[in-house]
Amino acid sequence: MTIIAKSTRPTIEALMADFAPNFDFVPPPPLPVAEYEERLRRVRREAVVAGHDAIVIHTGMVGWFHASNAYLRYMIDWMREGVLIIPCDNDKPLTLLTFFTESVILPPGGEPVLVDDIWQVGAIGREYADRPGTSDEKAGEAAAKFLLDQFGPSAQIGRIGDGKSVKFWAQLQELMPKTKFVAENGIIDRMQRVRSPREIDMFRAAGQLIDIATQAAYHVTKPGVTDHEIFGAFTFAQMSRGGETGDGYQIGINEFGTHCGKPYGHVVRPGDLINLYISNVTFRGYTAQTARMIAVGDITKHQEKVIVACVEGVKRAEKLIKPGALFRDINNAAFEPYIEAGLLTSPEARTMPYIWAPEDDGSPRLVKRQYVRDIDWEAQGRKLMHVYPAQYGPHNPNLGHSIGMAGAGNSFNVSSHNYDRLEEGMVFVLHTQWIEPLNAGCNVGDLYAVTKDGFENLSRHTPLDLHRV
Repeated sequence: MTIIAKSTRPTIEALMADFAPNFDFVPPPPLPVAEYEERLRRVRREAVVAGHDAIVIHTGMVGWFHASNAYLRYMIDWMREGVLIIPCDNDKPLTLLTFFTESVILPPGGEPVLVDDIWQVGAIGREYADRPGTSDEKAGEAAAKFLLDQFGPSAQIGRIGDGKSVKFWAQLQELMPKTKFVAENGIIDRMQRVRSPREIDMFRAAGQLIDIATQAAYHVTKPGVTDHEIFGAFTFAQMSRGGETGDGYQIGINEFGTHCGKPYGHVVRPGDLINLYISNVTFRGYTAQTARMIAVGDITKHQEKVIVACVEGVKRAEKLIKPGALFRDINNAAFEPYIEAGLLTSPEARTMPYIWAPEDDGSPRLVKRQYVRDIDWEAQGRKLMHVYPAQYGPHNPNLGHSIGMAGAGNSFNVSSHNYDRLEEGMVFVLHTQWIEPLNAGCNVGDLYAVTKDGFENLSRHTPLDLHRV
């Protein structure tokens, strides 16, 4: 009979027992209906100018019960899969076709805004419901019938979707051979380049959730605690206050500060460098992004040098944020400390080494095969046999990018080749990174909104500087 000794180490619940953030979080209410009405007016106007009879927006479902893109949520605050038909005639109502997956999210965060008629397409199939057909096919057939009934066979339709929509568009074209379909993602993408004051309230709330969660991670981090527990503390702190997802961020811990991934059972030890890379904390569909570093005990002089250069880079760039400033100038200011530290020779993206880069001729870069000691991974019966990443440098050959809604792409990058000027209402992250495999690493950044006279740091409740344990 095997006897398992009861652990005497404190549980994650005990580690969090006396935690309290250093500020009060007050969640803003949902966006007003008037804001969605204005979005609808703008979409219809652009569609009319383009000669369309209607706009069709499609989103599918991906893993973990998430919609594949943010277009439906932006237009009608719908967080499930669906097909939204927007007639360009103002006197015709919006139609939503939805519920064509087995997703169990009911209701999906409430009612869709501005929509009267919601049609349940249904999740079917031989294995699932012992009925012929597939849910995707039925969604396409239903959409084609609505479009043909309302606009006839020779209409011009603008379409908005993502990679999950390709099969749907192909089916519509097959069922409506005389209809002209035109890709129009740019209509909504352009609308999200500059944000309204109420939208910035949502970004601010998401940034504050990151700050609270980061403080919780700091609170529990100590030798003997696992990466799972730090990740869990972060997740509990933000989701218990209204965060919508717990899988949009990474944690990396080792003695080099070079890893960024998901927890796997690493036990914190003196000399560890921890990266909290918060790629996405979501509040009411709006996301925030930051990055912070934690040092456990002493680290090397070179590691200190890298971290100082990265922190200073963000601080120099921040000083230039205001309407009218060039994105290029902000980007280049952040890389000045890298050059001064001897890490880089130029801020130009085209010439910069970065960790995901292929070979100079565009061919694949071989990941170095070498045994790397990892006690906690080996305790699970595995070995680390490659050196990650394959190249040294920052994560990206630029400083940052726009921040939007969960599932949306970036509308701009903060880079040396971006000669656009900042506008009031823009929201973006500035994050400096540097990785030298098996040597040093850093990733720090903050979330910013451009104001009338300068900027607001939306993640200001936790300092950018290295947190020491």
